[in-house]
Amino acid sequence: MKTAQDYLDGQVLLVDKPLEWTSFQVVNKLRWHIRQAFSLKKIKVGHAGTLDPLATGLLIICTGKMTKQIDTFQGQIKTYTGTFVLGSSTPSYDLETEIDQTYPTTHITPELIHQTTTKFTGEIDQYPPIFSALKKDGKRLYEFARAGQTVKIDSRKVTVQEFKITNIDGSAVDFSITCSKGTYIRSLAHDFGKALESGAHLTALRRTKIGDFSVESAISIDDFISKLS
Repeated sequence: MKTAQDYLDGQVLLVDKPLEWTSFQVVNKLRWHIRQAFSLKKIKVGHAGTLDPLATGLLIICTGKMTKQIDTFQGQIKTYTGTFVLGSSTPSYDLETEIDQTYPTTHITPELIHQTTTKFTGEIDQYPPIFSALKKDGKRLYEFARAGQTVKIDSRKVTVQEFKITNIDGSAVDFSITCSKGTYIRSLAHDFGKALESGAHLTALRRTKIGDFSVESAISIDDFISKLS
């Protein structure tokens, strides 16, 4: 059984983030319950790498003095599994926004899909989605997007160590990807569709690993809260 001092000295918690929760909501929930459980006025709690609300999976939560290690965890290689759908795109590159364009897919073969992964392996240039929490001129990019404003986004270099297609079912393509910090899987799905001379958007995403940490070792928010009591 952990004590208040254990959490203040620092803990690394592996949480399986549920669908539709923001990473910030997870941090707030855990911080509140830790404070309540031990009658603490305050305690530092932070996460080591955001997951989009529509993504699930591994979220590293640090408490107390371990929050100083957040940058170290954030910089580690990450692995994801997910699905993107060919033939249509959305402004957010995922299901946060409605489909705005459709494209032909009759020319796309399984062989072409597998071959195209080589264009997205190694060091690549990537543009973050306009619907993202990145800041420009003091504002989040999604604030510009929701206001209907256009803004110049600079590309960034990211590294994809491994990109595998695990299943193809009609227009739905399942994948596994291992990549560096800062890689947007939504952008990769969008760019993959363009590389096929079609379109694509992300429909499911799950983070399974961060460095040596695995989602298989993670617990649900409810399980964590029950262990506090």
